[in-house]
Order: sequence, then C-alpha cells, then structure tokens
Amino acid sequence: MIRKHFEGVINAASSDITNAMSESVNSHIQRIKKRACGFRSRVRFREAILFHLGALDLYPDAIASTYSKS
Repeated sequence: MIRKHFEGVINAASSDITNAMSESVNSHIQRIKKRACGFRSRVRFREAILFHLGALDLYPDAIASTYSKS
C-alpha cells in the first residue's frame, strides 16, 4: 500500500500543508448547526454559515469612518 501511494506519503512528510483549516471550518459549521437547533431550510443554514464565516465588513465605509472619528 505504501508503494502504491509512495509519492503522496513523501509529499505529506516533506510539506507543512495540513487539513487543519478545513477541519476548523467544519468545526465552526457544526457549532452554528448545534446552536440553531435546526434550520427551517437549507437556504437559512447557508446564510448563517456565510454570515458567521464570511468575514464580512458589516459597516459601510461612510459609517466606519464616522465611528473611527469618535
């Protein structure tokens, strides 16, 4: 089995790339799902994921500049 996947084994051992980011995103999605105790539709579940994990700027530039002056 190792001979069959030798290139992949060497690549995994020599690179620092892991699946930690995808596991982290999956963990966040599972937390959102658990907090909601069910969604009415897939659309609402998708919107909740995008809201929490989308890294959105909730304040437009004009409002943000007003708050930063205070």
